[in-house]
Amino acid sequence: MSLPTLNYRKNCRIITWLCCGLIILGGFVAVVRGDGVRSDAEKRKIVYQMYSGYKKDFPDVRDISPQQAMDLLQQNQVTFVDTRKPAEMAVSMLPGAVSEQELFSRSEVYRDKTVVAYCTISYRSGKFAAKMADQGITVINMRGGILAWTLEGGKVYDQSGKEVKRIHVYGDTWDYAPAGYETVKFNLFEQLF
Repeated sequence: MSLPTLNYRKNCRIITWLCCGLIILGGFVAVVRGDGVRSDAEKRKIVYQMYSGYKKDFPDVRDISPQQAMDLLQQNQVTFVDTRKPAEMAVSMLPGAVSEQELFSRSEVYRDKTVVAYCTISYRSGKFAAKMADQGITVINMRGGILAWTLEGGKVYDQSGKEVKRIHVYGDTWDYAPAGYETVKFNLFEQLF
């Protein structure tokens, strides 16, 4: 065999091994990211772990569990504030939820209720609650957001008030909706802007 033929075969073997390595690594990354089939209990655990990590950015904000928020809802003692983008709210919201803008424009309507903020996993709502606390306004953050709410059995509704099984999860990182739910995500460009 000539030297160019040996180099060609050697290069082909190297490329083959690199491709195999990338395929194996890609499968490992997919498992670590959360892709694949997980039980709702596993998803719930992941969501609460993620929230605990985010909570460090707003440690003084009071929070409540989705179950406590459901209890307040049963007693008609809560106003939910959705701190997500309009495109996310268009997919589904908690029962009777209002936007930040509506809360401010009609604050007298919500004065006698407990104000509970949420978003996908309650990072943005935690920051919102911290900002409100700086202004002397009490807003409680719901642990784990709309993901924890649905994973704990809470229902979500579209803007016409119809119950739906769809959640906007913002992006792949937070794709932990319960079994039976359709998820909607922003692409990378939409996440950045």
